[in-house]
Amino acid sequence: MDFQKLTIAEAHTLLQAREASAVELTEAALERIVAVDNAVKAFLDIDDEGALEMARAADERIAHGNARPLTGIPLAIKDVLCMRGTTTTCGSHMLEEWVAPYDAMAITKLKADNAVLLGKTNMDEFAMGSSTENSAFVMTRNPWDVARVPGGSSGGSAAAVAAGEALGSLGTDTGGSVRQPAALCGVTGLKPTYGRVSRYGLVAFASSLDQIGPFARTARDCALLLEAIAGADINDSTAAREPVSNYAAMLDGNVKGLRVGVPQEYFVEGMEPGVEAAVRAAIETLRDLGAEIVEVSLPHTSYALPVYYIVAPAEASANLARFNGVRYGLHVEGENVIDEMELTRGQGFGAEVRRRIMLGTYALSAGYYDAYYKRAQQVRTLIRRDFQQVFAQVDVLAAAVSPTIAFEIGAKTDDPLAMYLSDVLTLPASLAGVPGLAVPCGFSAGMPVGLQLIGRPFDEGTILRVGDAYQQATDWHLRRPELAAVPADDE
Repeated sequence: MDFQKLTIAEAHTLLQAREASAVELTEAALERIVAVDNAVKAFLDIDDEGALEMARAADERIAHGNARPLTGIPLAIKDVLCMRGTTTTCGSHMLEEWVAPYDAMAITKLKADNAVLLGKTNMDEFAMGSSTENSAFVMTRNPWDVARVPGGSSGGSAAAVAAGEALGSLGTDTGGSVRQPAALCGVTGLKPTYGRVSRYGLVAFASSLDQIGPFARTARDCALLLEAIAGADINDSTAAREPVSNYAAMLDGNVKGLRVGVPQEYFVEGMEPGVEAAVRAAIETLRDLGAEIVEVSLPHTSYALPVYYIVAPAEASANLARFNGVRYGLHVEGENVIDEMELTRGQGFGAEVRRRIMLGTYALSAGYYDAYYKRAQQVRTLIRRDFQQVFAQVDVLAAAVSPTIAFEIGAKTDDPLAMYLSDVLTLPASLAGVPGLAVPCGFSAGMPVGLQLIGRPFDEGTILRVGDAYQQATDWHLRRPELAAVPADDE
């Protein structure tokens, strides 16, 4: 059994056939983490004892013949999701020692299926970033080239899967934070429709955009993870009551007759030639599989970047107001209450979080609300209408995930706008609330390239079906980075 080459579906088959146990899978995952995570630094916290206890419970369930597809499967969790009894730092000094008193609903559902939760993964602070360089603790590195970023903000979750440290993981996607790191790390990542997965227990960044989504090797594995965590929740009024499909059963490998739209606006100026070539080749593969390729237009695409960087910081400004040093998290002593609040927020938040809070507060301030936030929401409606109109013509959209491959660590830290442009192709779907899937589709300069498949609201089944058919016809998702073991004391 080569753990790092297994998919979730394959591991489930081994467990059902008693050819491997959950304890053996978990031990293999923990051994892999010890071997390579000092080079990758995907994890912030690893719960060895807790994971093995979960694995033993999973083996008992399997022995009684009532295993679920995720029973006994070792998974990693982005450190923005609350797990009772463990620290939930959000990659920030503000919550460095905060222990969650309850489980996020997504975690509750994974535990109900007896999945094995290995630990918490690194991230950009409060999910604000595109490279995981904004973490207050460590710099996660891309397993394909440790001198490059893994993407963000869910860089740790993507890197953990790419490095073979977990069979799957959970991340969050506000403006591209599942799809972009999935593409840059050469794994599969899904942003579900807004409301498809409960946000209860997710520390909020931008409440009208945040959505929890899975990383895995394959579209089939993402289907299994989505089915486990999706559904309505009385604790989250935005969690939709749409029925949860058996997504894996919809993956028949057939895309004949499907109309695949190619938005002309998504081949942007500055896109690297190697990325464009890989994505166009992937689209031709879909044509060869029987899909009808249709050129389409989403005319308001160019407005997505400025709209997002008004709406998201504004919501972050409101959501992060609760971190004031009074109720929980970091508290810095001062001369008075106001002084303590200023010191706490100044020392607890990193530079990017402070930048976005200031941008958001300005956009919401008296005299500027109508000019910025209100107008941004009006343009957001136009972007949503673009998708509604184009999905009257096609079944799914196909485009690049990122205009570039993973860039070198430090290359964009001094230029926030260049960093923000990393998400230029993922932001429109986030603003419209529609689902998006990233699947590996090739390499450029030795680094992975991702194909983005965008679907109608709550039609994750179709984009997963297209992604699965593409993966059955190609082997990009089977490629693995070569990682040398790095001793724990090697800095």
